[in-house]
Amino acid sequence: MSSINFQILQPTDQQFFTQIANWYFSEWQIPVNATIERLKSLTADKGQFQALMLFDGKPIATGGVYDHVGLLDKKPALKVYKKWLALVYTIPGERGRGYGAALCNYIHNYCHTLGFEKIYLFTHTAKTLYQRLGWKEQERFLIHDRDIVVMEKSIF
Repeated sequence: MSSINFQILQPTDQQFFTQIANWYFSEWQIPVNATIERLKSLTADKGQFQALMLFDGKPIATGGVYDHVGLLDKKPALKVYKKWLALVYTIPGERGRGYGAALCNYIHNYCHTLGFEKIYLFTHTAKTLYQRLGWKEQERFLIHDRDIVVMEKSIF
């Protein structure tokens, strides 16, 4: 029988940092070293975290809640929003099976245990997925011809 498990990464989970960094580089060209350094920093911070989904012990998806996302550098007015769900990623061979949604639900529940009131995200590709998961549109704007949607989800 197959099993799905989740874990919140800790600073000692270095073996996963490189794997996630390689995923992020292949998907979004985020430099590997930048991701590794960010993961080291945020896993030591109680207000931010990175979650990992494992299928039969094999990492297949990840995502986190961060205080800062790159969009804030382009749109400083969005700094009014705190706690961003970001960099949700499922390996290509496992996409379309509901793992991303399951990971997002796990992250939402973990945010509840941390006492967060709301979390935010931005997307230009997955608005309908997040709407199905209970997210509400807050703002919409164009950046480099991309229709960016900022969404909010209440935790309680």
